[in-house]
Amino acid sequence: MSQPIRIGIIGAGAIGNVHLNTFAKLDTANIVAITDAYLPMAQQRAEEHQIPTVHETPQALLEDPTLDAVIVAVPNQFHAPLAIEALKQGKHVLLEKPMAIDSASALAITEAVQASGKVLMMAHQMRWQGLSLAVKAMIDQGDLGTIYNVKTGWMRKKGIPGWGSWFTRKDQSGGGPLIDIGVHMLDLSLYLIGNPKPVSVYGSTYAEFGPNKEGIGNWGTPNWEGYYDVEDLASALIKLDNGGTLALDVSWAAHSAAISDEPFIHLIGTKGGISIVGSSGTFVTHKDNEVVTTAIEPQVVEDDRVLLSSHFVDCVIHGKEPIAPALSGYTNMRILDAIYESSKTGNEVKLSWN
Repeated sequence: MSQPIRIGIIGAGAIGNVHLNTFAKLDTANIVAITDAYLPMAQQRAEEHQIPTVHETPQALLEDPTLDAVIVAVPNQFHAPLAIEALKQGKHVLLEKPMAIDSASALAITEAVQASGKVLMMAHQMRWQGLSLAVKAMIDQGDLGTIYNVKTGWMRKKGIPGWGSWFTRKDQSGGGPLIDIGVHMLDLSLYLIGNPKPVSVYGSTYAEFGPNKEGIGNWGTPNWEGYYDVEDLASALIKLDNGGTLALDVSWAAHSAAISDEPFIHLIGTKGGISIVGSSGTFVTHKDNEVVTTAIEPQVVEDDRVLLSSHFVDCVIHGKEPIAPALSGYTNMRILDAIYESSKTGNEVKLSWN
């Protein structure tokens, strides 16, 4: 394509506005159409960002023959139907996390990707942060050897979003912190260690704050006439097909006194280990039977979301598979579903891959 690709965005809320601000920094793509369930918000964003077309409905936007690609930045329950329809309409898709509200819907998206031949990329921005890039480079050059144990999570002490809104309704969100922030840590961990397949999952979920309207955070708009039927803490152990294990702990609200509120990943390998806590990283190894630790210098990244968006555009222009393809979103969803199932049944859930 000699001209910038033409993009439409569905969703004018907070995340949608992040995408609008990000794509404004690119000269390889232009957002030229927008829509939202609340049309005045779409009209406001169009004025703020000089977007020429406001479509009255998502379907009208998806049927717009002038668009090359679509950004889907809406509540979780709409991810699958909109992504699938976009692919059927011949559009490439940048899809916000989580991929869907369950693995069946995620599978339907992957099948639509295969049938369409179009690019679908998951918008997992943590893969593009400077520290993540530095750690990935160290792993790829063999500094850790074989990574056989991973501990990851995000334990917020207080941060339930939008109590009573779609965030806390399982039929609309798919779940609580597990599917909201846990998917970030799961995705980044699997990516860093080379995307091994999960083969079994054992997990538990708890709701000790949300049902009592405690632990409320600042994100989202509460609806005190609504309800809360998701977890506020989840813990799981995932066995991988390379023999490794991954432990995941996430919460929106918890009395986690000794655990940082920041996201973390601890990677344990045969030659070395890495700990990421927030924006800090440490490498540890043994030398002459002594423990040696070194701070990890993040790669210089001006804007991780600009890197993500540039990669999506590059994949569209050149027909390349993105670093965060549909399969990664589907794999994440299968693990999340298995954790919820294991918590419900009390049993280990085995996963097969054909």
